[in-house]
Amino acid sequence: MSLLHYRHGAHLESYRRTAHIRDEAAYRALYRRSLEDPEGFWAEQARLYLDWEKQWDEVHHWDPGSARCRWFAGGVLNAAYNCIDRHLERHRDRIAFYWEGEDPAETESITYGDLHDRVNRLSAMLRARGIGKGDRVALYLPMIPALPVSMLACARIGAVHTVVYTGLSPKALASRMADCRAKALITVDGMRRDGERVPLIPSLRPVLAPLPHLETVLIDARMDAGFSPDSDREVLWGDAAADPSLPEFVPPEPMDAEDPLFILYISGVRGRPKGVVHTHGGYLLHAAMTTRLVLDARPEEILWCTSDMGWIVGHTYGLYGPLLNGLASVLFEGEPESAEPARYGDIIERYGVDRLCWTPTEIRFARNGGALTGRDLPSLKLMASVGEPMDPETWEWAYHQVGGDRCPVIDAYLQTETGGILIAPLPGAGPLKPAFCGQPFFGVDPVVLDDFGEPVRHPNREGVLCIRRPWPGMARTIHNDHERFIDPYFNRIRGMYFTADAALRDADGDFRMLARVDDVIKVCGGRICAAEMEAVLRLHPEATDAAVVRFPHPVKGEGIYAFVALDAAVHPSDSLKETLLRHLREEIGSIAAFDVIQWTRALPRTRSGKVVRHILDKIAAGNVDDMGDAAAIVDPALIQDLINGRQTPG
Repeated sequence: MSLLHYRHGAHLESYRRTAHIRDEAAYRALYRRSLEDPEGFWAEQARLYLDWEKQWDEVHHWDPGSARCRWFAGGVLNAAYNCIDRHLERHRDRIAFYWEGEDPAETESITYGDLHDRVNRLSAMLRARGIGKGDRVALYLPMIPALPVSMLACARIGAVHTVVYTGLSPKALASRMADCRAKALITVDGMRRDGERVPLIPSLRPVLAPLPHLETVLIDARMDAGFSPDSDREVLWGDAAADPSLPEFVPPEPMDAEDPLFILYISGVRGRPKGVVHTHGGYLLHAAMTTRLVLDARPEEILWCTSDMGWIVGHTYGLYGPLLNGLASVLFEGEPESAEPARYGDIIERYGVDRLCWTPTEIRFARNGGALTGRDLPSLKLMASVGEPMDPETWEWAYHQVGGDRCPVIDAYLQTETGGILIAPLPGAGPLKPAFCGQPFFGVDPVVLDDFGEPVRHPNREGVLCIRRPWPGMARTIHNDHERFIDPYFNRIRGMYFTADAALRDADGDFRMLARVDDVIKVCGGRICAAEMEAVLRLHPEATDAAVVRFPHPVKGEGIYAFVALDAAVHPSDSLKETLLRHLREEIGSIAAFDVIQWTRALPRTRSGKVVRHILDKIAAGNVDDMGDAAAIVDPALIQDLINGRQTPG
């Protein structure tokens, strides 16, 4: 039997005694109610999972024509209060975060009480610098305690945080800050990467100088190297915190459920990053529910989400979801995929991790390293795979070799725009299929559409995934550009959310995610836009043209294959390759590094100038037996040249 149709249920013996949802009938009853009585269902869940200062005026409003959505509008709450304050009476001494530095000797345990004190202190520091409700604050921090503290401090005072992944370049940070007109930046003097200390401020100052709206740069002395501010807007975290006039307690700012909580930037298909806006009420509810029900988590347990908090997975399952449910989380400074494979097992053992949320790429890194094969990890009760489609072989290895056949592997589907998991099997509801995301979460109404925009009629037929109705965690807009929200998501298929992800649904009704149908490439759980990379490559004086496509990568799932056309007088070389890689890192960040580069005299284009991408896709993937119709290409002989010059990923 194919791995795609094999069902694993060894974990069910224990899960059907303990799971929050213990069988398929219970799931189906709740799911049916979420669709048939959404007002009653979501009102009940909102009261159960969140504390409200004032109840909402309406549960839900949706205008498909303008793609304007509201959940719990008029309701008043505060994210930081729900994550911290309400737990203090009973659980002040419960651990909120176990932090482990890149150096295993650096560790710290932070209780909910400690977290409350730190968040209040930073809230007071930000207020003293004139930052308040509605102001945007950029966070450019590695995975150290200052990052969750900063996110929660912003939420406490009603400021809107935008976390920028430190793998992105300072130029990329500045462009995002310019777009949202960030009033403040919280960052570090330097970072630790692969055992080295990397200074940061010298590379930040030139790109921050032209930002007139930036009033404060708050710097955490991570490197402790005697750093000194060089302007009035630069201030050291330690100096600001030492101000004796700061209050010890900052009352949580009352926020409407539809007030923005954060902006998270993603690559857009037009090559310009777009700021996805998530709001307080609906997002927090979705984060809390999916953490509890999909990950089947409990307050006494420990969750490790390996994703950086610069991505939506890190926001939802590294910070908000666990804290809303009173869990403890592991915060790891290092990049898991660059760490020794044994580090995964060491961290799980050291802290007794119950729930592990990681990416297929990280699983393949661990598998190839061999250090986790057959390793006994008795604390581990569940693994969730997020960020990219999962292949059945990787699923099987995780289930058998890491989980010992007792630990379910939840292949979960989500996007930045969805706020949290949309489709995933619940571990107690039934057996699991390798590489299948299973059934939709409550209130989510998915459909697979064919090329004509009609629901596919037969099982296992590929199409594009769309969602027929809004859900609480859905993004509300693109910052300062609602048209960029309407056009790609709601104008493609009228009245539906267009995911741009290919999928199929089998005869059991289980979903399997396939690949993107646009030019966004998923790399190690992150998203990079091909057009953005191409624009940067074309800026180099020796590159006359460039195209970037995805290709199947044995470890990362999807890799980046770059075709670069050079002037006839320019000779390809390793030094030019390194120059282009450095150029990409400077303009976008390390995530934009291509895995393979193929030099060419030109790109295949139609007479109208459009790159014929399906040709490049096939060459990059090695599928060159049938190149399809090439009649529209201006220079058909170029195709054979490209095939002959194909580079094998090494």
